[in-house]
Amino acid sequence: MTVFDELKERGLLAQLTDEEEIKELINNGKATFYIGFDPTADSLHVGHFMALCLMKRMQMAGNKPIALIGGGTAMIGDPSGRSDMRTMMTKEQIQHNCDCFKEQMSKFIDFSDGKAMMVNNADWLLDLNYVKLLREVGSHFSVNRMLTAECYKQRMEKGLSFLEFNYMIMQSYDFYELYRKYGCNMQFGGDDQWSNMLGGTELIRRKLGKDAYAMTITLLLNSEGKKMGKTQKGAVWLDPKKTSPFEFFQYWRNVADADVLKCIRMLTFLPLEEIKKMDSWEGSQLNEAKEILAFELTKMVHGEEEAIKAKESARALFSSGNAADMPTAELLEADLVDGAVDILTMLVKSGLVPSKSEARRAVEQGGVSVDGEKITDIRAVFQKEALEGEGIVLKRGKKNFRKVLVK
Repeated sequence: MTVFDELKERGLLAQLTDEEEIKELINNGKATFYIGFDPTADSLHVGHFMALCLMKRMQMAGNKPIALIGGGTAMIGDPSGRSDMRTMMTKEQIQHNCDCFKEQMSKFIDFSDGKAMMVNNADWLLDLNYVKLLREVGSHFSVNRMLTAECYKQRMEKGLSFLEFNYMIMQSYDFYELYRKYGCNMQFGGDDQWSNMLGGTELIRRKLGKDAYAMTITLLLNSEGKKMGKTQKGAVWLDPKKTSPFEFFQYWRNVADADVLKCIRMLTFLPLEEIKKMDSWEGSQLNEAKEILAFELTKMVHGEEEAIKAKESARALFSSGNAADMPTAELLEADLVDGAVDILTMLVKSGLVPSKSEARRAVEQGGVSVDGEKITDIRAVFQKEALEGEGIVLKRGKKNFRKVLVK
């Protein structure tokens, strides 16, 4: 099976231009391609997995990845998939986030000996002469056509700033600069980026002539991939200081039955032949598939040792209600009243629920347990002594739990 065929069979490719040219480049290791990352936080999250895994697969086939950090476009803000304007960031914040990204990306991509590059579009965007940009780049874009782009249409009702309106031009200019400076002949992006990507391809051809070629491919379900990184409590980060290896493992261990095989196909490096055998799995076998998914991805991000520890802790939790590496919530003396804490306060302070009303509902519905014993009384209290030493295991539902200690 060719590299291109494998990408397609894993469900990674959706729309693309010049399919035969793309096949030729990818299958023969001739693609120099880029994927952009907005440095809006100091850690990547699991929504970036699809892009990172794709870059790794492509590099393994001899192609050259360019990780484009949007230090310049982050000063503007991408309107795609948003109902409001992004918060402005300082140059210092953006640079710090860029540094964090490279460290995390190095677990997926080999940057040694020129095998891959990381570049920052601030290097060319921040020093652009505005009038020159309007003359040389803006003249190639139709406002009427830009307004038909999905990323703009969804913002028109609530208000699209002129600042954000420039994002398509900036992203298109990125591809032009990468093509001109580094011979970048291919770009990958999410399905919400299609209009911006086509703008880059068109700009290259208009500026450099018909002989200049550039390819665009979007990632299937990339918008869904971004949602993968979100939970009720926020993002699931690749940084172990933000999301522990155990929490990371549990996130993937708890994906929906309908999604587990799709995630294994798209995100792991298990052979397709092995994955196809799982297509007929159902019932308890899907739990085994979830454990395989969780282990493979935790190993990729945090290393095999941490993946093994997370798997063993998860098994210990479900077998005996105790696990060494489960997420911990520490209560302060100020959280106690007369040397004890009530169940509702403990649920809120542990982060398992956002409010006492949610806590009350969870208890009344029978979804809360302490050390394996169901708690049905909303007035239940726990003495400080029980929270010292090893603490207690507080569980909400089947998938959410914390070891609770007094600090």
